[in-house]
Amino acid sequence: MRKTTLIITLLISTITVGFGQFHTMKIPQASNHVKERQTLAITDISIDYSSPSVGSRDVWNNPNIIPQNGTPIAWRAGANMNTVITFSTDVFINGQPLSKGSYGFHIIPKGDTYTLLFAHNNDQWGSYYLEVDNDVTLKVDVKSEECSFSEKLDYEFLNWKENSVTIGLEWAERRIPFEVSVDLNKTVLESFRSELRGVNTYRWEAWNDAARWCLSHNTNLEEALEWVNRSINGGYNGFAANKNLTNLNTKIQILQALNRTEEIKAVLPEALAMAQTPDEVNGLSFMLVRLGQYDRANEFLQSKIEEFPDAWFLKLNQSVALYFLNKHKRAIQLLEEVISVAPENYLPRLNEIKEQFVNKNYKFPTN
Repeated sequence: MRKTTLIITLLISTITVGFGQFHTMKIPQASNHVKERQTLAITDISIDYSSPSVGSRDVWNNPNIIPQNGTPIAWRAGANMNTVITFSTDVFINGQPLSKGSYGFHIIPKGDTYTLLFAHNNDQWGSYYLEVDNDVTLKVDVKSEECSFSEKLDYEFLNWKENSVTIGLEWAERRIPFEVSVDLNKTVLESFRSELRGVNTYRWEAWNDAARWCLSHNTNLEEALEWVNRSINGGYNGFAANKNLTNLNTKIQILQALNRTEEIKAVLPEALAMAQTPDEVNGLSFMLVRLGQYDRANEFLQSKIEEFPDAWFLKLNQSVALYFLNKHKRAIQLLEEVISVAPENYLPRLNEIKEQFVNKNYKFPTN
C-alpha cells in the first residue's frame, strides 16, 4: 500500500513539474523585460533584454552569475533570453564593420578585458547553446570602467556625436562600453534617395530638406542641386511644383558652394521679389552680404527699410553692407541709430560690433 502511494505521489509530482514549464499567463518576472530604442543620425538602434537586480550579490565576481573566460559558456549580457541588439543600417563597432540586422549580444569576461560577441544566431535562451565559432559575426575586446551604482542592469547611450554614440552596459558599479558609429553621408544619402521615391516625392519640403542637409554638410552638392530644383519645378509635367523663397534661398546657397556665380545672378531677382515680410528681408539681405554682394544688399535694404521703418535689424544689416563697401563713417552712424532703438538684451553685442567697426576688424559670421 505504501509503495502504491509513493508511486502515485511521484507521478503527481512529475506531472506538476512538467506542466510548470509552459507558462501562458503574464506573470511578474524578477528580471523585468526592457526594450530600449535610440536613433543615431538616421540609424535606429534597439536593445531588447531582461534586467536582473544586484541584490546582495557580488555580481561581477560570482561565476554562477557571470561566467568567466567563457567557462562553461559566455554571458548573455542580461537575463533570460539572450540580449538582442538591432541596427537598421550598417554600422561600425569600435571601428569594425557590422552589417545591419539583429544580433544576439554575449560577453566573455577575461580579467579586466571583455570580449563582446555579436551573434547572427540571435534567438537563444541565454548563452547555453551559443556556438562561438559558428554563430558569431563579430568579436570586439573592450575594457570596463567605473560608473555610479546601478541596482538594475541597464544599457545607457552616452557621448553622443553626430555620427557616433557609446553604449554602456551598466550593472552595480561597472560599465562595459562600446562605440557605435556610422558612415554618416552614406547612410543619410541612401535614406534620402529611398524616401524621395515614396510619399515624399510629392512634397516640395522633402526635396528642399534633403538638399539643405547636403549643403550644411558640404557633400553631394550636384545631386542636392537636382533635389532643390525638383522642389522648385516639381516632378513629371511640373507635378507638385512649389517655387518659394525657402527653396530659392537653398538653391542660391548651393550655387554659391559650387561657385556658379552666373547662375546665382539669374535666380536672385526672383528671390528678392518674393520678400514680403521683415524676417524674409532679413534672411535675404544676410545672404547677399554673405555672397559678397554688398551693393545689392545696400540697395535692397534701403528700399525695404522705407517699407518697414520699425524693423531695426534691417538697418543693422545695411550698416554691415556699408562697412564692407568701405563707407565706415556712414556704417557707424547707422549702427548708432540701431543702438538707440534696439532692445536692451541686444546692446552688448551691438556695442561690440560698433567697436569693431571703429577698429576696422569686424568679421561677418559665416553660418
